[in-house]
Amino acid sequence: MRVRFAPSPVGHLYVSGARVALANYLHARRHGGKILLRFDDIDRDRAKPAFAEAIAHDLGWLGIGWDETFQQSDRLELYTKAADRLRAANRLYPCFEGDDELRAKRDQRLKRGKSPIYDRAMLKLTGEQRAKAEANGKQPYWRFLLSPRTLEWHDGIGGPRHAKLTAVSDPVAMRADGTPTALFASVIDDIETGITHVIRAEDNAANTGVQLDLWEALTGKPPRVQFAHLPALADTGRVRLSRKVGSLSVRALRGDGVDPAALATCLARIGLGNLGEPAAMDDLIRDFDLGRLAQTVAGFDASQLLWLNRRALGRLDFAAIADRLPGGATEAFWLAVRGSLDLLNEVRGWWEVVAGTIVPPPIDGETRFLSAAEALLPPEPWDETVWRSWTDALSQTTGRVGEALWMPLRLALTGEEQGPSLEALLPLIGRARAATRLRIAAA
Repeated sequence: MRVRFAPSPVGHLYVSGARVALANYLHARRHGGKILLRFDDIDRDRAKPAFAEAIAHDLGWLGIGWDETFQQSDRLELYTKAADRLRAANRLYPCFEGDDELRAKRDQRLKRGKSPIYDRAMLKLTGEQRAKAEANGKQPYWRFLLSPRTLEWHDGIGGPRHAKLTAVSDPVAMRADGTPTALFASVIDDIETGITHVIRAEDNAANTGVQLDLWEALTGKPPRVQFAHLPALADTGRVRLSRKVGSLSVRALRGDGVDPAALATCLARIGLGNLGEPAAMDDLIRDFDLGRLAQTVAGFDASQLLWLNRRALGRLDFAAIADRLPGGATEAFWLAVRGSLDLLNEVRGWWEVVAGTIVPPPIDGETRFLSAAEALLPPEPWDETVWRSWTDALSQTTGRVGEALWMPLRLALTGEEQGPSLEALLPLIGRARAATRLRIAAA
């Protein structure tokens, strides 16, 4: 088995692309296969080496490795030779129509109630007409002549599929500047590198029939490659992250403090119902099965990712995270807050709570209670028993219990209604900060 992930380095790696990469990696590793990382960088104006480096870095951070890597810009000669073979076999033909002319043709066909596919007018081009066009400075682009048949195949996720090639426009294979189109180059690369399984997003499924026809024209044999198309990824649930899933980058999630195990688990198990706990990559490999993936739109629920991330962060020990914490953060601090973080970047706010100078909001109607709380603060040193002894004394003095007792204290001490246990936080905050915040909140 040989699979490939083929991003175009024209931007950062998005969640949807990471899901495709992960599916390829898990499928290959489960079956003892190889995975190739191919950069489709023929677009000279948009493709950037820096984006290729960033994509590779994001894949590595997520836990996705590869056995081989290459970029299409180093293989232009290979594509030219393949095009020459198809020209010799009369499967590529030159075209000179511009965008405006093609658009006008489509409009006319639609007005007459016909399908807007390309009319193959350039197949009737004579040698004299071609020579005249080139003498006038025009360079042809080349279309692949599709076979007049219906192709059938079995999708590894979607089941039986077919494509009626007579209902499809002959695709452009080579541009006028001599560079291949993405569709043409991809088929050549898949053949040359021995790809056996193409696992990709559903929005590429419409090209499958054309690619199978190209494959057979280039090799002279029926293609043995298998296709599987992952259902479209869409936002679901009520919780939203900063950007929609279609433009949500792995880089942004990493910067927000998403743990790679949480993201990998979320993406690997979309469509399977139960996400379970954040899983190690070996466990994801063992459990991954293309055949179990849902054949409908796959829901990306940010609340599920945040839940998984909270679980993943909550089990990290201090040594594993110390270099990503604010300067001066201690093990006691990390153990106090780690179970309350949806994203790691929230840790800076809690460090400010225990070591900084936050200003709590005034709490209306609580002046007497908060003044009493300040007066009853025990002397230091403090440990994790101080919260219980202090609130017990405060309850006896004021008669308050439950939320009426602890909510004003939490707001005054942290500025937040929810968060880590105050039993662990209060000793870290210290008596001086606690007293100051109680006075401010009581004002």
